[in-house]
Amino acid sequence: MMSHIDAGSLPVGQSDRLIGMLSGRDIAIRAVGTGRGPDTKVEEIMSTGICYCYDDEEAGDVCRNLADQQIRRIPVVDQDKRLVGILSLGDLARVDGSEGSVGAALAGVARPGGDHVQSTSSS
Repeated sequence: MMSHIDAGSLPVGQSDRLIGMLSGRDIAIRAVGTGRGPDTKVEEIMSTGICYCYDDEEAGDVCRNLADQQIRRIPVVDQDKRLVGILSLGDLARVDGSEGSVGAALAGVARPGGDHVQSTSSS
């Protein structure tokens, strides 16, 4: 499905509620990287504890959240916490007056951190 719609991640729902996100990275690390096959259940490899925003939030607040969480896209839910869309930094960049917020969000997302950072050392 990800290939068909040219998406890097998909929301995962259960009983009309958002319960996780599945990314290409999840598939590569938690499935392929551990020797699991195509019959692996999505719930076994998806990311849980996902961040989301509400459909009536201010764009600047969402940008700060993206920067704080170091993510480039976020599920959007309504007040009943039902998925209504996915918002990306690119979407926010098209909003008039959000240029500064988007730049700050991108800087926050792109900052080094965590175990994935490679350090160089001289021998």
